[in-house]
Amino acid sequence: MNLAFQMLGIKREELYIANIVKCRPPGNRNPEEDEANACLNYLRNQVLLVKPEIIVLLGSVALKNILGKEYGITASRGKWIERKGIKYMPTWHPAALLRDESKKIDFINDLKLVFSVPRSHFLMAQMCQGDAY
Repeated sequence: MNLAFQMLGIKREELYIANIVKCRPPGNRNPEEDEANACLNYLRNQVLLVKPEIIVLLGSVALKNILGKEYGITASRGKWIERKGIKYMPTWHPAALLRDESKKIDFINDLKLVFSVPRSHFLMAQMCQGDAY
């Protein structure tokens, strides 16, 4: 992700990265529903404090836990979704880029879309998976 930021001229200080879960599930697996639910109020408070205009949802876990289980990352990535005055951009989780390099172009294009929009505050939400971010 740092390389993508460099390519696009984005400074880490320009954004806030938050995780769906605040501790890594055993075996670095996706969190169970109760594990994600236990952390969602903390994430909601982070959003209230940061007041982002745009939230980038990194991967399926972030997408489903924030916008709803009916969303799929493959169908939703790269498309703006607006709710309660916040614009959401779902895209691939950085760990997915390590498994499938063909997704890197989509990821970069999605970030280009995000950073082409004038904004003052923006947040990236993801499920923590190792040191991929």
